[in-house]
Amino acid sequence: MTTQDITKLREMTGAGMMDCKKALDESAGDMEKAVEILRKKGIIKAAKRGDKIAAEGLTAVKIEGNVAAIVEVNAETDFVAESDAFQDLVNLIVGTAIAEKPATVEEAMAKPGLQDKFNEAVAKIGEKLNLRRLQVITAEAGETIGSYLHLGGKISVLVKMIGGNDGLAKDIAMHIAGASPKYLNRESVDAAEINKEIEIASEQLRAQGKPENIIENIVKGKMDKFYSEVCLLEQPFVKDEEKTVGKLAEESGATIKGFWRYELGEGIEKKQCDFAAEVAEQLK
Repeated sequence: MTTQDITKLREMTGAGMMDCKKALDESAGDMEKAVEILRKKGIIKAAKRGDKIAAEGLTAVKIEGNVAAIVEVNAETDFVAESDAFQDLVNLIVGTAIAEKPATVEEAMAKPGLQDKFNEAVAKIGEKLNLRRLQVITAEAGETIGSYLHLGGKISVLVKMIGGNDGLAKDIAMHIAGASPKYLNRESVDAAEINKEIEIASEQLRAQGKPENIIENIVKGKMDKFYSEVCLLEQPFVKDEEKTVGKLAEESGATIKGFWRYELGEGIEKKQCDFAAEVAEQLK
């Protein structure tokens, strides 16, 4: 087997380089048998669907001991997310993440057996599947991790804090699911976003004829409102809007260190298509 053989098989099937190498190893270099091996594993079928957009699926979150993981796994249709095969795959991925603690998606997919399970699921389900993102966190001594799963996997949340308790952590995770903060606090807000908000607010006030000597104070008030919308610690707590999440944590003797919120398909541009054409495509 040579590099040229691997390249040729890749061009023939559209499968990945490592999958092609494994297939050629297994077939002792026989190209036709290698193609058959890839077909049996569902890899060719997945490659042919490479132009499809996988924006449906599930997010998942799991805590075991002091380790937690959150993942998003995508499919092409929401129907697939309800299947046992897809849900088993998602559970396998989040369990593997906790056990192996991969730092990236690529590292996770390189774990023994996981790629094979992915290929088996593709072959069984018949859709393009994608492990889009994951995060693994570990609680050190004195730290608490909370999680929340919304709408059966449409939104998953993890939150990590120093002190507090499981009940508080879950309440804050639930708040994050509903309030969708972008940042933990003011210090973590992107400087470019701050400047943009200040510029927009200032121009709006000038257009209203406000004098320059009072614009600065009005903008400050507008920015305070902006922070209360995008920063977790400044958001009114959903269960008691008289206090902020930061105040709630402080009163409970806790300090929130970070949070992770995965909403299914966020940021993915879904492809609009003709339903009849899509059905015809599936029948090919």
